Amino acid sequence: MRVRTTPSLIMILLLAAAALVVTSPSAAQAIGGFDYSRAQVATTGLRVPWGLAFLPDGSALVSERGTARILRVRPGQAPVQVATVNGVAASGEGGLLGIAVSPTYAQDQWVYAYFTSSSDNRLVRFRLSAPQTQNVVFSGVPKSTIHNGGRIAFGPDGLLYVATGDAANTANAQNLGTPAGKILRMTPDGGIPPGNPFAGSRVYSYGHRNVQGLAWDAQGRLYAAELGQNARDEINQIVAGGNYGWPTCEGVCGNPSFRDPIVTWSTAEASPSGLAYANDTLFTAALRGTRLWTVPLTGGGAGTPVAELRGAYGRLRAVAVGPDGWLWVTTSNRDGRGTPVAADDRIIRIPPAG
Repeated sequence: MRVRTTPSLIMILLLAAAALVVTSPSAAQAIGGFDYSRAQVATTGLRVPWGLAFLPDGSALVSERGTARILRVRPGQAPVQVATVNGVAASGEGGLLGIAVSPTYAQDQWVYAYFTSSSDNRLVRFRLSAPQTQNVVFSGVPKSTIHNGGRIAFGPDGLLYVATGDAANTANAQNLGTPAGKILRMTPDGGIPPGNPFAGSRVYSYGHRNVQGLAWDAQGRLYAAELGQNARDEINQIVAGGNYGWPTCEGVCGNPSFRDPIVTWSTAEASPSGLAYANDTLFTAALRGTRLWTVPLTGGGAGTPVAELRGAYGRLRAVAVGPDGWLWVTTSNRDGRGTPVAADDRIIRIPPAG
């Protein structure tokens, strides 16, 4: 018996088919709540952007490692130089690195920058209204041509966290008497806050090789992205006073004296730098891996990471969730280890899914 197909039934079938075509690809692209199929280049022509932070008006401040410039970026507009940090001695992996904006910027207008000088790594702050007046907040972090750390960020507690590297001296990581190979926690003016795990010290965690990413989840738990040596890169959940094992451990070693990472990769897959959090997911920008890793969080642990933007834009350095709700990612193809295209370096913006 022939079944009669009415026009209304045909329309229902067509709409159902269209819904499948439209929603299935976007659902596949929406890992971590962002649609990577709609990534767009927002800014071009940067020179090794390293730090990324946002002002209350939604514009971004970007630090350039070799030029010591800080640029103000708005999507679709040419970057505007707003400051040059004095005393930067750029060499190897050193130079102008992390940047942060005061959580009370509306009242104090402080911008913070971490950089390599001729003698050390140090932290300064200044106001965009008078960028030539730069106050040293903290200094004396050992420097090297490699392993200077450099990421700085304000935590949900209003305190300033500073990631340092071991300055190519592995003994520094386990030595509580040096700020190298650590995550430091300090007041906005550089003082030692009450509640730090070691009396009279800014050290918050130790046993680190080269941390370049810091992020907090919705419960206020701190995570760090760390570059390994020859075997394993890491994401660690950071606890006060924790020892993360370097140089004895690289990756998971199961030693009860040290805290194991929640995620590891081979160094070819990652070399993680920037770290961000949104939608129960960590996002880490991979340099050598030339991809953005998305890491679902499960009660402080981690699920299976998924790679996005694999090879699409080259080396990725910084990642942050902007006030606009988009995921911002910077490239690092002009750092001497990449293969830049004419538009490099760039800022990529990825919209929220849906």
